[in-house]
Amino acid sequence: MDGRDLVRSVKMVGSVRGLRTVRSSWRRRSADARALPPRGAERARVPGPVVGAEPEPGGGVVRFARSELRVRVAVGGAVFWGWDGAEPLPSYALPGAAPEPDPRAVLEPDKDGGWQVVSERLTVAVSRHGAVELRTPGGVVLRRELPPRWWEPVAGGGARWVQRSEVPADARFFGLGGRASGPRLRDGVYELWNTDPGGRFGPGDDPLYLTMPVQLVVSDAGTHLMFHDNSWSGRVTLREGEEGAGSGHDRPGMCEVRMDGGPLRCWVVTGTPARVLRGWTALTGAPALPPSWALGPQHARWGFGSEREVRRIVAGYRERGLPLSVLHLDIDHYDAHRVFTVDHTRFPDLPGLAKELREDGVRLVSIVDPAVKAEPGNAVFDAGAAAGDDGAFVRDARGHVVRGEVWPGECVFPDFTDPRVREWWGGLYEERLAQGFSGVWHDMNEPVSFAAFGDPTLPRSARHSLEGRGGDHREAHNVYGLAMARAGYEGLRRLRPQERPFLFSRSGWAGMQRYGGTWSGDVATGWPGLRASLALVLGLGLCGVPYSGPDVGGFDGSPSPELYLRWFQLGAYLPLFRTHAAIGAGRREPWEFGPQVLQHARAALEERERLRPYFVTLSRLAGLTGAPYVRPLWWRSPGDRALRECEDAFLLGDALLVAPVLERGADRRAVRLPRGRWYDTATGEVYEGPGQVLLDAPLSRVPVLARAGSVLPVRGADGGVELEVWAPAAGRGGGGPVVLDAGDGWERAEVERYTSRWVDGRVVVEREGVEGPVRYPVRVRGL
Repeated sequence: MDGRDLVRSVKMVGSVRGLRTVRSSWRRRSADARALPPRGAERARVPGPVVGAEPEPGGGVVRFARSELRVRVAVGGAVFWGWDGAEPLPSYALPGAAPEPDPRAVLEPDKDGGWQVVSERLTVAVSRHGAVELRTPGGVVLRRELPPRWWEPVAGGGARWVQRSEVPADARFFGLGGRASGPRLRDGVYELWNTDPGGRFGPGDDPLYLTMPVQLVVSDAGTHLMFHDNSWSGRVTLREGEEGAGSGHDRPGMCEVRMDGGPLRCWVVTGTPARVLRGWTALTGAPALPPSWALGPQHARWGFGSEREVRRIVAGYRERGLPLSVLHLDIDHYDAHRVFTVDHTRFPDLPGLAKELREDGVRLVSIVDPAVKAEPGNAVFDAGAAAGDDGAFVRDARGHVVRGEVWPGECVFPDFTDPRVREWWGGLYEERLAQGFSGVWHDMNEPVSFAAFGDPTLPRSARHSLEGRGGDHREAHNVYGLAMARAGYEGLRRLRPQERPFLFSRSGWAGMQRYGGTWSGDVATGWPGLRASLALVLGLGLCGVPYSGPDVGGFDGSPSPELYLRWFQLGAYLPLFRTHAAIGAGRREPWEFGPQVLQHARAALEERERLRPYFVTLSRLAGLTGAPYVRPLWWRSPGDRALRECEDAFLLGDALLVAPVLERGADRRAVRLPRGRWYDTATGEVYEGPGQVLLDAPLSRVPVLARAGSVLPVRGADGGVELEVWAPAAGRGGGGPVVLDAGDGWERAEVERYTSRWVDGRVVVEREGVEGPVRYPVRVRGL
């Protein structure tokens, strides 16, 4: 620790608490020094030469002199392999049983003494020294895994390992969870350790709150997703390849995964980007479907300090004719920051306030932190301490409850990797529902324990249940937020079985989409933060988490009117559209930035409301197929190298292309178009792709283009649904799916598919499989 660490801590949490974080940091360091001695001498190991193989359903086991590799192709096409006896289960990423093996996949000899597992979509070739190649049916290599290497402590204990891989020279890397420098991941080291960056972050900060060892790799050879199912701390080093790097030969791209422990096991899904995401969510679970009201505009602030302030904000929206669906309450509505409490002085009738707002069309959502004030008389602390034989809270290696410093003061932390603790914690949400809240957002669940120096989390030696297997925080840390989300989601389902839960979480891991979405966290206010906001949403969507969004306007400081408006305009086209800021930051209400910004923000809000049926459709499709709402421009054309380089525009579904303004003072911007005809939705101007075009981007709007032939549901002037159809190009057709809002329960929604085409000089819209006129009003544009 040095003086700068202490000053930084004091600035973040205050002087008294800042000094307490010194004690907490020393306590964490001492616990790890006692329980995690240095590893000592280690012995390196590689697989060695192949000695035999045995077939199994879906693949087989290849045996080496010093290791063995199990390869299994699952029904649906996903491929698993695990070294040293690693199996698909147990796994926090998978929702239940492992998928069944594909009986058509067979193990057979390969050239040079190796073996291969041949399936319909992929061949997994294992060399005689343990390299693994992924080949398409045509023999094209998508990825080559070099023989792994383990380092085993001579005195005994778990091994750490490294796995190096090669990909085609033209390949581009995406994913690894929420990365501010993305969505394309350039050369560098990416840590796998969920981390609170300390109140603000920008594009250069890594790691952040939600990391996951999930890579999406796109090349001319094809698209594949690689998931290393291991929640231990680790890091991924990436280096893009270079074609013709030397003597006319390509230098392949490189990926190196290093883990500090845990199994070496992987899942791979191949195909088009859409097929890959479908396969990934089939493996790890379908995205939770948000209630329809969660697709509307939302407003939050750390600092809504009273019922009077909440009413003033909502009245401000209503008086100015601004749509608002959700208002969030941060930690300041709690009694002394203690979770599952209410400050009755400032919020004397919270249920009454919630009822009043709900009648006005606004839902209340509550923050929930995992840290529990360690104070006898605190009902949650007392109940957790009395739960079961050992209580509900994380303990250290000596059996003492781990204590840390968070907003309420000295706190303890539930062990969400224990099923009985999850059930207990989920029951606590009854208090939130009784207060009138309609949903929750989980914060500080990396988990955070304030630190004057070192890692701001629990000791790595802290003990966890890990579903009864037992282990320490090195393995449990990255899944802590995921397990908390599971506890909350399952609790809400038990308490309100007729309603779909609304939950989003700052931290999580692979499979997070089963329980809800996420948001950017404390993105720094500034133009770089605006760019990072889009990178996070795109990257998380490619990891299977489709519902996310940033703190519009940035978390800290005060954005300029122009920056606020451009952020607001971007947010209007993202799944989670929420303004939010810290307690000391400037206001984030649209009217605080002058009449011009208010006018243009109103237009953005109205467009979001007009597109609400389209967002409902996209949310339903995400639940069915895993396809994110927000998609990179190369989504339908992964072989277009120019599109793979584009990171500052995106597709909203298949119908719309959004080109946000991410630079100060810009009133025009270039964008590269995918193949086909595109219409400027504001001017009607026609553009032909592929190629780059220059678009007007006045302060009043951001460029939005519609794909020719698209059919998308929108809200008409009368409030009902109408079909907006963009004229197909001559001789071409089009179409699109429509899923109506079936309410906020578990009703099964029907996917209606519509087509558009030219017939006798006019555009005709038909529903597939249904004769006669369509049941919605149709408005054709682009004529």
